[in-house]
Amino acid sequence: MTDVIHYAQIDWDDQGRPHSRQFDDIYFSKDQSLEETRHVFIDQNDLRQRFSALAPGQSLVIGETGFGTGLNFFCAWQLFAECAANDACLHFISVEKFPLSRTDLTRALALWPELAPFSTQLLAQYVAVHEGFQSFVFDQGRVRLTLMIGDVLEQLPQLDAQVDAWFLDGFAPAKNPQMWTPELFAQVGRLSAPGATLGTFTSTGWVRRGLIAVGFKMKRIPGIGKKWEILRGVFCGRPAELEPEPLAAPWFARPAALPGPRQALVIGAGLAGCATAASLAARGWQVSVLERHATAAAEASGNPQGVLYLKLSAHGTALSRLILSGFGYTRRLLEALQKGRDWDACGVLQLAFDAKEAQRQTLLAEAFNPQLLERLDREQAEALAGVSLASGGLFYPEGGWVHPPALCQAQLQHPHITLLPHHQVLQLRKVDGLWQAWESEKLLASAPLVVLATAAEIQRFEPCASLPLKRIRGQITRLPATARSQALGTVVCADGYVAPPRDGEHTLGASFDFHSTDLTPTVGEHIGNLGLLEAISTDLAERLGAHGIDPHTLQGRAAFRCTSPDYLPIVGPLADRQAFERDYAVLAKDARQIPDTPCPWLDGLYINSGHGSRGLITAPLSGELIAAWADNAPLPVPRSVAEACHPNRFMLRELIRGKGKHG
Repeated sequence: MTDVIHYAQIDWDDQGRPHSRQFDDIYFSKDQSLEETRHVFIDQNDLRQRFSALAPGQSLVIGETGFGTGLNFFCAWQLFAECAANDACLHFISVEKFPLSRTDLTRALALWPELAPFSTQLLAQYVAVHEGFQSFVFDQGRVRLTLMIGDVLEQLPQLDAQVDAWFLDGFAPAKNPQMWTPELFAQVGRLSAPGATLGTFTSTGWVRRGLIAVGFKMKRIPGIGKKWEILRGVFCGRPAELEPEPLAAPWFARPAALPGPRQALVIGAGLAGCATAASLAARGWQVSVLERHATAAAEASGNPQGVLYLKLSAHGTALSRLILSGFGYTRRLLEALQKGRDWDACGVLQLAFDAKEAQRQTLLAEAFNPQLLERLDREQAEALAGVSLASGGLFYPEGGWVHPPALCQAQLQHPHITLLPHHQVLQLRKVDGLWQAWESEKLLASAPLVVLATAAEIQRFEPCASLPLKRIRGQITRLPATARSQALGTVVCADGYVAPPRDGEHTLGASFDFHSTDLTPTVGEHIGNLGLLEAISTDLAERLGAHGIDPHTLQGRAAFRCTSPDYLPIVGPLADRQAFERDYAVLAKDARQIPDTPCPWLDGLYINSGHGSRGLITAPLSGELIAAWADNAPLPVPRSVAEACHPNRFMLRELIRGKGKHG
């Protein structure tokens, strides 16, 4: 892990303007903030003309160093809303080491009432803004913001994007010399699309020379107000004298854009399928969602309450980074749903139920911002939970419970989405560039793009037959709330979980069964869940009258979780297995080889599966990742995380392990 990211430390001057304590510098000029932003960043990147010229479905990507108060973003969005066609898109990517707290951001943005139509939308979603990539979606997907929270020289190298225009902002080079470095300029060059433009408020000679060295043609321009000169630039390509970029592995490369109409099939209407459909529809795809049941969220996504539970690592693993980004994205989606019925931000308390768990929690508390999680002793934990507990633990104040069917239904409400219930897809065929979905001898639908989101059932389709997915049966128990159990104020987890009441019932669970394939709830697992409740809180068990309940009378629900051997989801495009093994056979002899043979993609076939018990956190963001792959758009997660989730990783590992088998 890097240093723990904290909020910006702000002082306010006598006119209510923010000043950074960390950098001893102002966020914007005292007199001409909007004029300066428009002159330095909007005009030098010719954004009025470029926004106006965007073709239907086309997008423009802006990259920024130093998000600060968001002033540059709001000015760009305001102009985009004024000039661009209704079906054009703006993707704004910005890095910020010290994000403002919501309170400070609200106070700063009040200085520009003319930007309120845009800034209020960010403030409405400004929750769970933690380290790493944080995705925001505005105006039904027409405007996207990716905030990379952390040091610019740690975040930009993880970005997979092609940037059309740069806002080189941030605090002045004299105040923040560790940002304005050759390493930064190298990343700007790496990420620049052909002909990318650049504007920056500084005219410092070594900044200009550093940008020239990575391929920009730079020009000094008269400034505004007290700023005599600024810089603008155009990217002319990577200079020949620079070392070439290392070869990207072809099995993780981006597939070519699909020809034909922007139409997609999504198979499965659980959390993964509904999220994928929503993300594709927001980017202009016409999506048909094929579901074998009568409604969406009929299987594992149909439980009455799921938990926003973050099982993190203190070591910055790919899964931990995915969870941190996915948690923020899901929390922002939930803000549009009905609190108390569809979800509740009541917090999640993870008990330190044994010495090993207590040690793990100590490491996490040292590694993460206290706004994300905090250690509580037993008395503090009991005060929050409202019931007696056996131990303290870690509290996630932004966590809570969700009614998954409500989230699924909300995501299906886009006008570009058609839900087709009672459509059981048994076979896929590729004919004339279209994927056809068949039920026995009946053609159900066809499109150039198909996304399989049917958990472990994707193995029924021949291209996915070898993907190592396993099903784990889980059963929840529904317990009627009592007058005394209403005191439970937060989700409490140990080996299982219990949530505050929704519609007069607590959800309790969930069992783990690796062998059973029967989805009929069993009395034995109800008894097991009551045991989990006893381990969480004997007080709550007593308040619920658990000892006097006949388990035969209990209601519950069983479903299959689907997980992969490395516990990461399987998200992205898939290659043809036989061609993959043939084309990359050399890896069995030397795993360090990177052949220049293009990946033999199954063009237009994507997967969103393997989310296990974390689907509420990882599935919605994975829908964004699928749409970004399909659209050749900036990826919403670090490149290394996208590769760690990639379907091709299993074929790759098998080939490399083959070295041991054959030699």
